[in-house]
Amino acid sequence: MIEEKIKRGQILLADPFMDESVFKRAAIYMCEHNKEGSLGFIINKQLDFNIQELVLDFPEFDSKVYYGGPVSTDTIHYVHTKGDILEDAIRITKGIYWGGDFNKLKFFIEKGLITPNDVRFYLGYSGWEPNQLKQEIETGSWLIADADLNYIFAKRWSVLWNKILEDAGGTKAVISKLNNPHFKMN
Repeated sequence: MIEEKIKRGQILLADPFMDESVFKRAAIYMCEHNKEGSLGFIINKQLDFNIQELVLDFPEFDSKVYYGGPVSTDTIHYVHTKGDILEDAIRITKGIYWGGDFNKLKFFIEKGLITPNDVRFYLGYSGWEPNQLKQEIETGSWLIADADLNYIFAKRWSVLWNKILEDAGGTKAVISKLNNPHFKMN
């Protein structure tokens, strides 16, 4: 049953032939999946501005913002590794958390307790109504892969879609080669 395969902490990869511009070659980290619906963040579409350009009272912090998805693009979300010190953070998987007390996040950044390597910011999110994601997976719109901390905080975000497919092995690894703009056949 496909429903058992979808869970928080996994990565959804857009089907290699999906042409929709928002999700083309998207890798989405799933933070919630339950009977009310599903929510995740596109982890491989970096925007060209830092967090303090969006949040006026944010401390100086060298951290780009990523396009989380087309839903509520007037909201900021964040995924981080500091759930042990950041109150109200939701544990997604071992070592990865979503949200938490935003004022404390800013305080910890000012004090140097949270660095750009510990947190990733998203503008908007990707969301699905109940059963919508299940149906999209059944029709082949998405591939499911296991997540890795290194994917969530990857520096080379532009090749992440291919890297996750390659790491998954089997047919997915073959797809990663055929759909890699840097792959050349002799």
